Amino acid sequence: MRRREFIKVIAGSATAWPLVARAQQGERMRRVGVISGGRSDDPSLLARNTAFVQELAQLGWTDGRNVRIDYRAGEGDADDLRKYAAELVALAPDVILAPGGPAIERVLQATRVVPIVFVIAIDPVGSGFVESLSRPGGNATGFMMFEYNLCGKWLELLKQVAPHVTRVAVLRDPATSTGVGQFAVIQSAAPSLGVEVIPINVRDAPEIERAVTAFARTGNDGLIVTAGPLRGHGNLITALAARHKLPAIYANRFYVVGGGLVSYGADFVDQYRRAASYVDRILKGEKTADLPVQAPNKYELVINLKTAKVLGLTIPPAVLARADEVIE
Repeated sequence: MRRREFIKVIAGSATAWPLVARAQQGERMRRVGVISGGRSDDPSLLARNTAFVQELAQLGWTDGRNVRIDYRAGEGDADDLRKYAAELVALAPDVILAPGGPAIERVLQATRVVPIVFVIAIDPVGSGFVESLSRPGGNATGFMMFEYNLCGKWLELLKQVAPHVTRVAVLRDPATSTGVGQFAVIQSAAPSLGVEVIPINVRDAPEIERAVTAFARTGNDGLIVTAGPLRGHGNLITALAARHKLPAIYANRFYVVGGGLVSYGADFVDQYRRAASYVDRILKGEKTADLPVQAPNKYELVINLKTAKVLGLTIPPAVLARADEVIE
């Protein structure tokens, strides 16, 4: 080989080597943890996780090729959730996806270093997950379950589907700022709708049954089930609403699928899709502290016509036309 040609080869190799190295580095296996407090076989959880994985693939991250996704589910047990959060952190993932308050809390207790993207978070500032919505400041950011002005719409919707209602019980968790905040917004909307709202503070199943039974004493009563830890008592709450013939509005479609009347809240599958974009940005080097917490941009209205019929209610055509899902 002539000297000039040899120099060209060496020079070309020197130029190409960093590009090859960067390409290899870009394809290294990354690790993403996904945790939930619910049951691993819950169809709604499976649908959300599927949406998350599909959106990641659209963004160039394929499970088993350039990213490994590790799943953990607390199966409804607080101690297991704490254990699995610690397990995920011990795997040294690049980022963890955590839905709902309990899962977010457990992961934040386990690490203040690993980036966390949360979804379905109620009041992330009040809960201490972030410093502010625009500048989260720590190792967590993500997507809120709702904005507080949504709570007033629950009461408006209840009056639309059950105009005769004049007294409404609001099930809430009094131990959280979100339980207090949701009731405050509902209460502020009540006078203009001609409704008296009564807070029902609940912590366990016997208390829920006693409180709802004591409240339901006239034919003009209704029920609002706020967002929060009440989902664990979902079957009991929908059964009590049916027993006492209470038109009820819920924050989550889970209740309506289980026999509740109407729900209006964020589309959780959509939140998982959007979370994939934040995971993608973090894997590419962005910091959670610089990614603002976002409000839902897609809400879903779900109506159970079978339940409406049992309650003797006719859902107005205008409300039916707005529904994203109708159970018949």
